[in-house]
Amino acid sequence: MANSVETSSSETNLTVAFIGNPNTGKSTLFNAISGGQARVGNFPGVTVEKKVGKCTFENRSVTLIDLPGTYSLSPRSADEMVSVDVLLGRQSDVATPQAVVCIVDSSNLERNLYLFSQVRDLNLPTVLVLNMWDLAQTRGVEIDPKALQERLGVPVITTSAHRKIGIDEVGKAVVAAIESEVKPPPKLFPAEFYEEIEKLSNWIVERGGEPVHFYLLERMLLDVRGASEESVGKQLTPDLKEYLGEARLRLASSGCRIPAVETKLRYNWIREQLDGVLTRTTSDQTASVSDKLDKILTHRFLGILFFAFLMFLVFQAIYSWSGPFMDMIENFQGFITGLVEGWMQPGMLRSLIVDGAIAGVGSVIIFLPQIIALFAFIAILEDCGYMARAAFLMDKLMTRVGLSGKSFLPLMSSFACAIPGVMATRVIENRRDRMVTMLVAPLMSCSARLPVYLLMIYTFIPASLFFGWLNLQGVVLFAMYSLGAVVAIPIAWILKKTFFKGETPPFVMELPPYKWPSPRIVFDRVYDRAKAFVLRAGSLIFSVTVLVWALSYFPSDHTELFEIETNIESITATSPAIELELETLAERHNQLSGQLIRASYLGQMGQAIEPVVKPLGWDWRIGIGALASFPAREVIIATMGTIFSLGGDVDEENPGLKSALMAAKWPDGSPLITIPVALSIMVFFALCAQCGATLMVIRRETNSWRWPIFTFTYMTILAYVAAFLTYQIGTLLAG
Repeated sequence: MANSVETSSSETNLTVAFIGNPNTGKSTLFNAISGGQARVGNFPGVTVEKKVGKCTFENRSVTLIDLPGTYSLSPRSADEMVSVDVLLGRQSDVATPQAVVCIVDSSNLERNLYLFSQVRDLNLPTVLVLNMWDLAQTRGVEIDPKALQERLGVPVITTSAHRKIGIDEVGKAVVAAIESEVKPPPKLFPAEFYEEIEKLSNWIVERGGEPVHFYLLERMLLDVRGASEESVGKQLTPDLKEYLGEARLRLASSGCRIPAVETKLRYNWIREQLDGVLTRTTSDQTASVSDKLDKILTHRFLGILFFAFLMFLVFQAIYSWSGPFMDMIENFQGFITGLVEGWMQPGMLRSLIVDGAIAGVGSVIIFLPQIIALFAFIAILEDCGYMARAAFLMDKLMTRVGLSGKSFLPLMSSFACAIPGVMATRVIENRRDRMVTMLVAPLMSCSARLPVYLLMIYTFIPASLFFGWLNLQGVVLFAMYSLGAVVAIPIAWILKKTFFKGETPPFVMELPPYKWPSPRIVFDRVYDRAKAFVLRAGSLIFSVTVLVWALSYFPSDHTELFEIETNIESITATSPAIELELETLAERHNQLSGQLIRASYLGQMGQAIEPVVKPLGWDWRIGIGALASFPAREVIIATMGTIFSLGGDVDEENPGLKSALMAAKWPDGSPLITIPVALSIMVFFALCAQCGATLMVIRRETNSWRWPIFTFTYMTILAYVAAFLTYQIGTLLAG
């Protein structure tokens, strides 16, 4: 076998699906065989990630499909149904697999063979890969692969994917399995069960339905209110549910109670197959070490303390440690901007390149250090075995709002940036929990909101209260950072009771033994996520940034502005000492910039919405800031600087901006921004969806525009109502 992405000379193109439990090294084996050359996307209409690679098996071109990690093929949602549809050739964008490679953890064979027993029911050429063979031997687990192969009736291969041992044998076994006659799957259920399947098949055909695959019929009987029933039932009358209920009652009366019978019979069969094939020769020292560590790391108190310390380090990495790299990117962006401004005269094309293209690319790349830091930590924690413990620790807390422990890390990471937080929801297998976590993650106060908080707090909020011992500015900052997390609790509860209602699945989380993380695995996972972000979300973020530039540029005539910029650059280059003339030109430049943005389409939109934002205590200028900050919340600072004729290069600490905001008036002469208005602005930005990048990532992760539109809508309404109440109540109290 050779790893290749080139076209093979073979006449036959093969499609092979990879499936396995989480933490079995399935993706590692997939990457080793495909050579890391894989396309990543989403299956149509669902949030499930699709990973497709290319290679050659025995001079045959092969398409590899890496299916999501799962503990069973008992689909209970549309997302979980994807794997079954792919394996049965029902997924339109993927060719029907000619073979299935089922990857199992050699050291946990009995548990992993449950999924294999369901795969065998598909009656496809199957190869069983006993991965982590070296770990099994270290843990004193001895397996006879040849004997197991004879009992199961499929090729059995041993591999250590992280060391690339046994990789070539997988390809040979797949080709051999395809060319050989497929042995029928074992009959695990009593005769009455198979009689009911035949009756169900006939019942469907008699009512005009298409013939249904045996495995789907099996799942329809076994999975009460499962996705298989919904999938087939779309073409049939409502009588299907009633018929299935009657069939299950008939089976129960014969001693075949559903769904409990499946687990019992499959594990009985597994134990029979492993009898005399699997033995444990020595005490499991690795498991013993893991047990000792777990006494501390999963302890109800010590475990929480360790987890809190670890999360502190993660936030340091995402928020603080990535800062220098983000500064480097920002400085490089400024360097490129300087080169363009040096090469080109002021004009529309230069504005498009600098304020549109370069700013757009910069708004994408600037997030990379945070994304790389987050996924490096996630990859390390997953590969060393700690991530499962963290989810276990937080599960009891998260279940109170309808989520699971796996939702905790994505939500926590969203305090640094919601983009990597949304992407981190991929570790959540359950679709409902993943979607709810994704939709509330933007409520966490990310670092981009901080400039807005700082500007408003240090300009309008008094420094102290109660004779100076209680710092009111610190209290307000803490309240703003806590607001999103507090509001997310009822929002998550409402989402679970409405859009994502259904039976809450049991929290199933494997606690794998601890091990040193593989640098290659960590690098591959981080590289894949960073590449996916740049290529998939980056193009959308760039497009939004350019669109906002166009709205803020047109239809005004910028001729005078460009002439002033040309004069400033000329004077700066030839006569830097003429400070008075430069100050005059700069003042006129800033005034003209404010006039132009007011006359732009964006400015016209701001004036149009002034009646809407006035109940929040805002005028059109603050409204423009809110509109312009859609791509990124922190843009409001530069926008406010431009609107108040100070230029767009100001920051939240600029004294001129603070003075301009304090001096701003309504037409009647009253102050524009008071403490209630400042609080209203902060509350709005704490809860609104003013981040086009996050919405674009939600679009990519959900494979639908429905959910980013829903997120923007509910968060905007929530922010507006909260800001309205803040201003109105604050004004009453101040009066």
